[in-house]
Amino acid sequence: MRIGILSDTHDRPAAMKAAIELLVARGSEFFIHCGDLGSERILDHLAGLPSAFVWGNNDFDRAELQRYAQKLGIACHGTFADLELGGKRFAVLHGDDFRLRQRVLAEQRHDYLLLGHTHVRLDQRVGIIRCINPGALYRAAEKTVATLDTATDQLDFHVVAGL
Repeated sequence: MRIGILSDTHDRPAAMKAAIELLVARGSEFFIHCGDLGSERILDHLAGLPSAFVWGNNDFDRAELQRYAQKLGIACHGTFADLELGGKRFAVLHGDDFRLRQRVLAEQRHDYLLLGHTHVRLDQRVGIIRCINPGALYRAAEKTVATLDTATDQLDFHVVAGL
């Protein structure tokens, strides 16, 4: 399964649109947003796509965002998601809760930890867990997203051009 990973859009719908188009073109079958969506306008670009997201520290109107996500059929997992996709187990969080991140890493129960928050892309192993930050679509020198193939463990970062 090919997973499209993005984070930190901070209410930039043009960036989100370009990112989703790129991820679709790269064959993504499921989309995960690692938080700091910013508004309902960001969720509009996930409508009709198999997708999930977690809250970021800048997602302020969570009740309204959650209602809207439910209306669109997008899974909102609060501050932490535990997903099984393509035979692999994913922990998804924003990255601003240091204790939660450390707990996930200490437990070593997941194949992948997806997170955002720093606006810096990351690909690092901690024990059996591969930690991936796709970068950001706002306040980053290069606006990036990532694709992960669960069958091959191939991770690719993609620059979202024209932003």
